[in-house]
Amino acid sequence: MELDLFHAMLVPLAPVFSQPSFQNFVLLMEGWILAGARAMTSTALAACGAFPKHFATYYRFFSRALWEADRLGDALLQMMFPFAPDGPVVAAVDDTIARKSGRHIWGANVHHDPLGFVPNALCFGHNWVVLAILIRVPLLQRPVAVPIYWRLYRSKKVRKGKARSGRESKTTGTASASEHRTRPELAVEMLHRLRSAVPASRLIHVVGDSAYGGKSVTLHLPQGVVAISRLPMKAALYARPAPRPSGRKGRPRVKGERLPSPEQMAHASCGWRTATVHLYGRDVRVLYKTTVALWYNSARTMPLRIVVVRDPKGRRKDDAFFTTDPDARPESVLETYALRWALEVAFRDSKQTLGLERSQARTPHAVQRTGPFAFVSYTLTVAWFCQHGHRLYHNGISIMPWYRQKRTPSFANMLQLLRGLLLHKKFCDTPQNIRVLKNPCGTRNHALKQAA
Repeated sequence: MELDLFHAMLVPLAPVFSQPSFQNFVLLMEGWILAGARAMTSTALAACGAFPKHFATYYRFFSRALWEADRLGDALLQMMFPFAPDGPVVAAVDDTIARKSGRHIWGANVHHDPLGFVPNALCFGHNWVVLAILIRVPLLQRPVAVPIYWRLYRSKKVRKGKARSGRESKTTGTASASEHRTRPELAVEMLHRLRSAVPASRLIHVVGDSAYGGKSVTLHLPQGVVAISRLPMKAALYARPAPRPSGRKGRPRVKGERLPSPEQMAHASCGWRTATVHLYGRDVRVLYKTTVALWYNSARTMPLRIVVVRDPKGRRKDDAFFTTDPDARPESVLETYALRWALEVAFRDSKQTLGLERSQARTPHAVQRTGPFAFVSYTLTVAWFCQHGHRLYHNGISIMPWYRQKRTPSFANMLQLLRGLLLHKKFCDTPQNIRVLKNPCGTRNHALKQAA
């Protein structure tokens, strides 16, 4: 019964695919959750124990099938939107690296390794820029980030060797100066897609680290989108220009007098205010200073709310943040920026439990679809738990005795529940029940038949 509800939950995704592709999508989704993307053949075998179709069909689903990742993201957004908290929709943007090996893998390059044990460490692989929305999950007190849109960042430097020579460069397209897009530009592209899919009455707050707080993002934000990011402590801040006197000729000023930098504001002993904010799941007492200023290197003439924060206990160094909404409360800026950590948790779970880095695709279409399928399975697992799985948590999960303070489920628990249902179906099905569905008429009909 619960497994039928999981199939019914996939019905809104059917218009994204053709009828045969939707059947392949359902089977691959079940196998991906069970097998963790060890290989396409292992995924198909884990789903049904046999091949309903030729094994090459499941490879072609990623390399040749006609479906768009952005349309799938729109459908995932509509599925998760009811679980977003009231008020502004909070979105998080960041990039992560899927480490690869092999010179013939399309789109892979050398990137900075943020997890390296030495400074300026490098690694080889794919760099994914991901946009996620934050939702509230039953039984959880912390927000959860579910990936909605993603883009593959390709370095401007072209790798040498067979993978980038001759005919392949013409068919796949190398990252030339005219078509190269930076990570912030990819983030802005996804923000425009999100803005068009979210009702115009809902404000969007997007949070990102300092890499997504520059002028390439803040100057190209869609209408109704507010950016919150980290500010360099040595940022040059300016006051807003005074009104121009009547009758005065010449170019009007775009910025006023120079203001103290965040570092200079922190060194001043007076002016600190005390506040209690909810950061990373607990209430924390902080000291802060705030002002409204222009950061000419980022938002140009757009006034920003600047917040300089200090730990009263001195355990952490002073930090500074900003938002493009000058009327925002300083406490809200700090609490909203702290929600960005939920996307890092989603990256970790997608790699450790859903095999984001284990796919071995090489061609352009397969690379852009196979790896991010882990993000799709992550979002659908959370969606299933929000709709149905939370009712099974206390009866279906046994808390180990060494977890003395565990009260809320983790993503591993959500995945364990869903895997249990899929395994139960696998053992209960007979070989006669495993067969290819006949073609019904219309996209909607095949979705309803697949969910039944």
